[in-house]
Amino acid sequence: MVSSTEFQTVLKTASGYLDVAANAHGEEKAFLAVQALKRTCHPSPHVVAVGPGGGSAVAHLASQLSLGEPHVESARLTLIEVPGVTSSSLADAVEAFSRVGTCQLVSGFAQDMGTLLTEPADVISASALLHEVYSYAGGYTGLHGVIRTLPTVLRPGGMFAYRDVYAVKGVSLHDGSLQTYTSRSWLRFLRMFVPQYLEHGTHPYHSASDPMVFRQDSRIVPVERLDEMTSAVIAAPAGVFREVQRHYITLRDHVWRSGVLGFRPFLEGPLAADWIDARRGHKRVHYALTDTDWLPDSQKSMLIALSERYIDHYTVDGDIFDECTDIALNAFLTLAEHGDGECGEVWQNWVTREGRETYAYMTLDSLLAAVAVHSTEVAQNQRTVLMPVQPTDVLRRDRTYYNRYLRRALPNPLRDAKQLVLFTNIPVGDTRSLSEGMHCLQQWCSKGSLARVYSAINSGG
Repeated sequence: MVSSTEFQTVLKTASGYLDVAANAHGEEKAFLAVQALKRTCHPSPHVVAVGPGGGSAVAHLASQLSLGEPHVESARLTLIEVPGVTSSSLADAVEAFSRVGTCQLVSGFAQDMGTLLTEPADVISASALLHEVYSYAGGYTGLHGVIRTLPTVLRPGGMFAYRDVYAVKGVSLHDGSLQTYTSRSWLRFLRMFVPQYLEHGTHPYHSASDPMVFRQDSRIVPVERLDEMTSAVIAAPAGVFREVQRHYITLRDHVWRSGVLGFRPFLEGPLAADWIDARRGHKRVHYALTDTDWLPDSQKSMLIALSERYIDHYTVDGDIFDECTDIALNAFLTLAEHGDGECGEVWQNWVTREGRETYAYMTLDSLLAAVAVHSTEVAQNQRTVLMPVQPTDVLRRDRTYYNRYLRRALPNPLRDAKQLVLFTNIPVGDTRSLSEGMHCLQQWCSKGSLARVYSAINSGG
């Protein structure tokens, strides 16, 4: 076991992880920040990016400003990053932004924004901030603390642009659900992942109504004794299935990047977007061979036989690659389960860095309500509340490639996507904006959540 500090700053923030695995989707990460700048009235807005990682969002924002979109006289960017975190890609992005504005990097934690920033922000942008805080900095207590901090560092009328993992469509992640698993690699993953996640991860599934019940051949079995050769029917909260599914995808990407399977696909850059049919999530996968020698030659030879040579590497239909990958991944998990060699090390690195995170602990309903309610609890001269005010302030970006794979791998998969919300810091005395905000919340929130928000706004803090 590594310490909490080492867990955050050594594995989660290793330069290789930030420069490659965490440095994608810059347009998506910066999308709402760009929209917020289009609506700001400040000629020289102060933008704060919390946890810039590899800098993909910073680079995209710089490119948009260089094109004059959005149109501002100048932009001042403050980056807040965990102490000791550096990456060459972030340094490049900072240099690019310095050509269109000013940029400073501040070391610290999101919880301390109030003391780290020397002036109010017009826009605060963050990706995955709340799930990181939830997983590593105090669960709901830490998460609610960050929400309460936001109104104190945003100007009235300022905006918080937030992006995170899409949860599920429903009121609660605790709603009971049934899932069927037939794939050997998924069953083995369940046996390896679920016990350590439920025991060591930060998650909300502790109540008597949250148990996971595993059945094979109509008999209840402990998760540790799941037989990967027999289909399993599992009863559990929808949120647990969401965690299993998202963690499997992150493990698969992690193992791919390691090259331990004998091939390493291109997951970033132009070759990662070679679509056959983008709307349906069907792509060509480009990959290079690695020198792994534990995988049977027949598996690598079969993949090569189904592929085509492309300059200095290979390309293959994504559906074929996914099927071959699941066979190879099952072989990997067989060795990793026994801690064997390189496979055991790759698994352990992933478990330590990603395996205890909780990606989706709130539905959109509960997220919007939590941000609104806790933002009103701040003692300040002018009380404000954080809410989206336009229908387009709440978006979902589907992961079509992953969804295509999941539909083929699971009988009833959950949707894989990102959810984006642009919150406005509304003074509680601004009745027009409050009315717009409540109207927007009505489209996403239950009546119970709306009642909580209404009560929080009118309770006086």
